[in-house]
Amino acid sequence: MFIYTDPLCLQHDVPPGHPERADRLRALIAYFEESGISQTHPLITPQPAPVDAILRAHPQVHLDFLESLQSDDLVPVDPDTWLGPDSLAAAFAAAGAVWEGVEALLAGKTKRVFCAVRPPGHHAEHGAAMGFCLFNSVAIGALQALRHEHIERVAVLDFDVHHGNGTVDIFKDNPDVLVCSSFQHPHYPNRLFDIERPNIVNTPLPAGTDGAHFRRNIEADWLPALERHQPQLILVSAGFDAHQADPLASLNLVEEDFAWVTRLIVNEAERLCEGRVLSTLEGGYDLQALVASVDAHLTELA
Repeated sequence: MFIYTDPLCLQHDVPPGHPERADRLRALIAYFEESGISQTHPLITPQPAPVDAILRAHPQVHLDFLESLQSDDLVPVDPDTWLGPDSLAAAFAAAGAVWEGVEALLAGKTKRVFCAVRPPGHHAEHGAAMGFCLFNSVAIGALQALRHEHIERVAVLDFDVHHGNGTVDIFKDNPDVLVCSSFQHPHYPNRLFDIERPNIVNTPLPAGTDGAHFRRNIEADWLPALERHQPQLILVSAGFDAHQADPLASLNLVEEDFAWVTRLIVNEAERLCEGRVLSTLEGGYDLQALVASVDAHLTELA
């Protein structure tokens, strides 16, 4: 298993009290070191994503807009999403981790990748930064994979508590990419959750959903879709904010539920795509729950 992270991701500033803070990544890096994971799986610093890779998922006007906001101060992109002096560099690093991880997988260097990065990405739509997200890193990775002549179909599986609206927006008219997203509903972002396309599988879950309900719905929705799509690579938007301790939502998952869904994904990857899985961090805002959930996730991923 390759683990990618970058000190630049710690430099993305947000206002005091904002949930998507650098302490999330600091807690994970400390866990990697204290658990010995960083000895068995040395942390890799990626190159920034190439601009042309960003522009496959987002138009030039999107990049121009973000660059125009850059200053020495914190600037709001929307009420939830902020841009600091180093935020664009962090976003390029986060996307670069996914981009480079995809290349490593398809070169046969590893079968599993985890990207411990921020800002997250799955809310970033084709032409809009939102929901703490500037660039849609998992979409950038999927589009990079499709540039390889032997890769014709990719799946993106998203178990964040918030709907992956950005990934759905980017791929809603691209049948080569299957997007499966489970999420609390009704809840933020309240857009694109009801879109109907053969390659889009939305799994809304009511507030209070527990692990048993989550598992039944994932099996019912995701497994038939994966069988139909036959992906040659699986990418994961790994959000751990569906944990019962998370402050931003009201689902009642625990660490074993994240272990379970990771096992399901790994088993499907072994069956369908030579075991190739890349997972990238999305949500998860209670630090103790985040670390415990990532530990469960990586135990199964590795």
